[in-house]
Amino acid sequence: MAGKTSKKSAKVVRRGDKRDVARRLDPPAVRMGKAPLISLMLAVPDAQAAASWYQRALGAKVLWSLGSVIGLEIEGAPFFVGQPENNGWATPRTLGMPSCRIEVFCDDPDGLVARALKEDALLRHGRKVQDPMRVHRMPWGPHRQGGFVDPFGHIWLGGDRSPLKPYPR
Repeated sequence: MAGKTSKKSAKVVRRGDKRDVARRLDPPAVRMGKAPLISLMLAVPDAQAAASWYQRALGAKVLWSLGSVIGLEIEGAPFFVGQPENNGWATPRTLGMPSCRIEVFCDDPDGLVARALKEDALLRHGRKVQDPMRVHRMPWGPHRQGGFVDPFGHIWLGGDRSPLKPYPR
């Protein structure tokens, strides 16, 4: 009935309550496909080889492929790889440095980084000593994160979900 509010929908949810946090991290507009979704396209010299590596190393799944541009997702988070065609962007190798830093917030950041390293990703700058998995002291509390550079020169950081919550609480 229009205009009536059920007791269930009228229930007050206090800020910080588990249901409040879940609602803010997965609002109905996102679930319904109405909210904006930010993604990225990584410049790679060979889209097919890159997609294959991301599948093996990060568990990515192919959404679609146009050959030189491929849509992928990691547990529902979409990203794209594309081969630049002299159209205003370039690969990290061409630039001589990474063009962005990709951060993946997940339940198992240790596993994400370990799988990538097993598939020949490097810890930053080709050395096996920088950006190891560790707990960072942040204003909102501990944040576990580590990183690697993929074979195409992109910096990836895998971390827990702690930065995704509003701060201060």
